Amino acid sequence: MRGTWILERTQDDRFPYRLQVMRGDKPWLVLRTQDKWPAAGRHIFCLREVEPPEPDEVLEELERVDIIAFNERGRRISIVLDRKRYKRCDFLFLKKTYKGRPGESYEQIFWLTQRSIEQHRPAFKLVSPRGDAKMVIRIHSNERYPWRFPGEVTERGTISAGDYALMEGDKVLAVAERKTLDNLLADFGTMPVLHQRLAELAAHDNHALVVEAPYADFLNPKKVHHYTPGFCAKAVAELYALHPQLRIVFCANRKVANEWTRHFFAAVWGLRRVNEIQ
Repeated sequence: MRGTWILERTQDDRFPYRLQVMRGDKPWLVLRTQDKWPAAGRHIFCLREVEPPEPDEVLEELERVDIIAFNERGRRISIVLDRKRYKRCDFLFLKKTYKGRPGESYEQIFWLTQRSIEQHRPAFKLVSPRGDAKMVIRIHSNERYPWRFPGEVTERGTISAGDYALMEGDKVLAVAERKTLDNLLADFGTMPVLHQRLAELAAHDNHALVVEAPYADFLNPKKVHHYTPGFCAKAVAELYALHPQLRIVFCANRKVANEWTRHFFAAVWGLRRVNEIQ
């Protein structure tokens, strides 16, 4: 969902600006800020607006810009504005514990730009599973020779879309559809059915069509059997064009496809754990 960036001037000397990040027509994040935009190499401390402005507060709108992209990553939110300059920024949300008051915490919000991130090169940790909780991966009952997920919990069962699913109780967190070269070539013979299945797969927020073959194999006359490389190239391009949200991953072989999916599920699982403790 896209939104709108609205910056207003206030009469508060300490926080002279009010920033509204709208998603659709509703406020998604409202902050009181110390400047209009972070200067090069610096960040801005912000306060979250908890209560709406007082009726007599004078607010002067300074700019209104369309937002073309949001990206939430645990404690960090990235926003891209629809303009040529000063368009990329992050908001970092931290929880700090009060000194001498265990169990009580307060929020710190920092507004950073692309330039300040590049200059300071802050320490960055990849999202990974936290704690002792193992992933639960459901393998479709139809899989005869399934991929392996050592160290994780696996179970057999039905899946509405895909061949593998990352589960949290009865909730599906991520799905992966597995295809060999021959599987996908066979599906080209019934493209309407393939499109139906891929549309269902892409309906999940976290999904992937994982092919156990490099894209180059589909252009190799010796490997595509009765199809021509030209036809295969057009068929693959059609998948991308008709399913713009579909994540298609071409891997070198079965082992690489298995490994890619394992790390994909681990990233989704790790992000889930991070969001739970925010």
